[in-house]
Amino acid sequence: MNIHCRVYLRLLLLSLLLPSTTVAAEVHLSLPKYRIQPDELAVVVNDRDPLSVRIGEYYMQVRMLPRENLLHHSFNPHATSLPVDEFNSLREALLKQTPTHTQAYVLTWLQPYRVGCMSMTSAITFGFDKTWCSQRRCATTRHSPYYNYPGADPLKDLSLRPSISIAAENFADAKQLIDRGLLADNSLPQGTAYLLSTSDKQRNVRAIEFPRIINRMRGWIDTAILRHDSLRQRNDVLFYFTGRSQVSGLDTLKFRPGAIADHLTSAGGQLSGSRQMSAMEWLKAGASGSYGTVVEPCNHRGKFPSPSLVMEHYGSGSTLIEAYWKSVQQPGEGIFIGDPLAAPFDHVEIIHEARQTKVRTRNLKPGNYQLTHALSPIGPYTPISNLVVRYHQKELSLPRLGEGFYRLQLVGQ
Repeated sequence: MNIHCRVYLRLLLLSLLLPSTTVAAEVHLSLPKYRIQPDELAVVVNDRDPLSVRIGEYYMQVRMLPRENLLHHSFNPHATSLPVDEFNSLREALLKQTPTHTQAYVLTWLQPYRVGCMSMTSAITFGFDKTWCSQRRCATTRHSPYYNYPGADPLKDLSLRPSISIAAENFADAKQLIDRGLLADNSLPQGTAYLLSTSDKQRNVRAIEFPRIINRMRGWIDTAILRHDSLRQRNDVLFYFTGRSQVSGLDTLKFRPGAIADHLTSAGGQLSGSRQMSAMEWLKAGASGSYGTVVEPCNHRGKFPSPSLVMEHYGSGSTLIEAYWKSVQQPGEGIFIGDPLAAPFDHVEIIHEARQTKVRTRNLKPGNYQLTHALSPIGPYTPISNLVVRYHQKELSLPRLGEGFYRLQLVGQ
């Protein structure tokens, strides 16, 4: 199986709905690659931090990752910031050690969470470079080539690997985070995206895009705009985006497995010792991913996640690390935390009917596709039909599929 070119889904077509569908047929359906696969993730641990090592080992175990993907390094776990020279040596060694097939990193420590003016996750991804930081107060920074990137092979296409941290203060919190991510997979959660327009004018700058999000997400993800400073007493939180230095009411909420939540403020990425609410509080409350800045970013929207893009990519089957990274235009000063592989909308269901085969999935980008068939996985493949997938289409009808190997290939947009 070549995971770099295709995601192969071996699915048993069950007899459903119609009495004539009494014979089940086994087919192999290949979709264009739409997400990073688990064995494309490298797990980085700090051997001087016992909690980091334990988190890394647990993540390797539950995600069934190959041992070569576990990368060991050693540095001071007590400092919030790693000196630039020491970081450069660490990253150089990391790149040499990283298996060539991997597409992303997950770090397994709480601190250090920054390198100079950069976050640890951005520094690992891009290397330390001051162009990713404000050159003067409130200046914009270098733009990420990964911003709204449509693919699933960032190393091949962009020469970078996105990074995220499973940040936790103890193993119990880390285990709960990881277990939630597993529970989220393939779950198609019924939940709501809450977009809060707050009274904090300086931090409420993302609210300008909220009405457009409502229109874009109609029929895709249930979305609500609330004019409140906090959300309370909700049990269906799938996304929560707000702008406040402190967010109250988190203890009254229930987050769906795989939920993403963040607050636009200056120091949310200061994971310990911050005067503002740390992004860590979202994970403790039950979210699977969050984001915050480690130095003063001012209120540039480009330095924070775009809720629209997070929801768009996540809702289309991307992993949490991909969806979050693709939503931040200027990520140099921001740290991503959470479970990288959580993917609640990565779901493919095939229904075998008398005259046709239906495929229910959110994982196909809009465009023109060709369906081909072969008797063996190596081909040759013969064209069967052409079809068009529309924006936010969740179901498509194919000719009735018998046994064999099928490919859906994007041929034009």
